[in-house]
Parts: sequence; structure tokens; C-alpha cells
Amino acid sequence: MPPPAIAVSGVNLSLGSGAARVHILRDVGLRIGAGEAVGLVGPSGSGKSTLLMVLAGLERPDTGEVVVNGIRLNDLDEDGLALFRGRNVGIVFQSFHLIPTMTALENVAVPLELAGDGEAFARAAHELASVGLGARLHHYPSQLSGGEQQRVALARALAPDPAILVADEPTGNLDEATGQQIVDLMFAKHAERGMTLVLVTHDVSLAGRCDRIVRLRSGHVESAAGADARHGAAAPP
Repeated sequence: MPPPAIAVSGVNLSLGSGAARVHILRDVGLRIGAGEAVGLVGPSGSGKSTLLMVLAGLERPDTGEVVVNGIRLNDLDEDGLALFRGRNVGIVFQSFHLIPTMTALENVAVPLELAGDGEAFARAAHELASVGLGARLHHYPSQLSGGEQQRVALARALAPDPAILVADEPTGNLDEATGQQIVDLMFAKHAERGMTLVLVTHDVSLAGRCDRIVRLRSGHVESAAGADARHGAAAPP
């Protein structure tokens, strides 16, 4: 059986201190197979976005082990985590996070340039064309619609050809029709490239398009297909 793309065990994460300390994740265990699409769902405050950030190496848990694409994130320092993300994980946020003073082409090329890719702009142009923005390369974010900005963000996430794509409420700032277009595009890219996809969403119908739904409540994995409910860990696919 091949190793999972993502394996976390015994993950706990708290924020604040003293009486204000809040336990965000509680003894979370989860395994996600290579190429699998998983939807993380749960009420607000359940810990799903925080778990996504842990999987992407953007948050460090207090305890527990996080292994992504064969790399134990616990062993990496901040520079190592940044290098890991640049090579392995594409991230799409709800709020786009584009650099306003850069064109669409420059926004997509940035992570490639940071990784030392000598073909950064050519690859960025190709990726933008693949999401339907071949004619908008030199437009700034303020000149693009919300849907177009999210397409730029998706192209930026996909440009390094990551093994894993994570998305946190990617349609949250879009109208229903535009959001549907972004979702269709994301799942098409997932299928085309065989990437592992982890998607945080409040939309049950969107989560239903994934291979598996993982439900969180109060920082625990409440249920997952094939999971052992006592331990909150999904069985390997």
C-alpha cells in the first residue's frame, strides 16, 4: 500500500495563554491518500481552517506529528517550511491575497522566481492561459473581477506543479455562478494533474464533490469515511 500524501496524528494546537487559552485542535488524526480529494467541513470555530494551515505548514501544532508528501514537518525550521511549501503545496485562500502593485503575470511568477525557475514568466503565462486568463496577463488586481482574481490565485497555486492543493473557502467572496466556475476549474485541475486536494468549505454540496468528507467539531475529527470514530483517524485509502 503506498504511503499517504498526508498523515497527522495526535495533533493539538492552542492559542492564547492563561484563562484566555483556547484549544483549537484536539488530538486530531487524519490520513489522506495521494490524489484524493477531501472536503473539511464543520461549524464555524470547529478548527477546519486551522487544520488546513497545519497541513500546509503555515501553523505549527503544540504536539503531534505532521507528515506531508513524505516530509515530517515537525523537523523543519521556518526556512525549511517555506521551501517545503514552495515545492509541495499550492494554497488558495478566500481573499485572493494578490499583490496589488503587480500584474496577474507577475503575481503568478513570484513563487516561481523565488524558487529559482529561469522560465518563471513563461510558466506563469501558460498557467494563466490554462485558467482562461490568457488575455489578462498584464492587468492589475484592481482591473480584474473577483472571479478573475481568484483564477489568478489558482494559477499561482498551480504554477509550481504542487503535489498537494489546499483551498480555504475558495468561493467565499464570490457570487454563486462565479464560485461554481472556480470550483469546476479546481476539480478539473485536480483530475488533470492527479494532485491531492484538501478543501475547507461550509458548502455541503461542494464538499460532496470530493472523494471523502471529514467533519470537525470543537477541534475533533467527528467523522470521516472509513474512520475509527473513537480515535478520529481516517483509515488509509
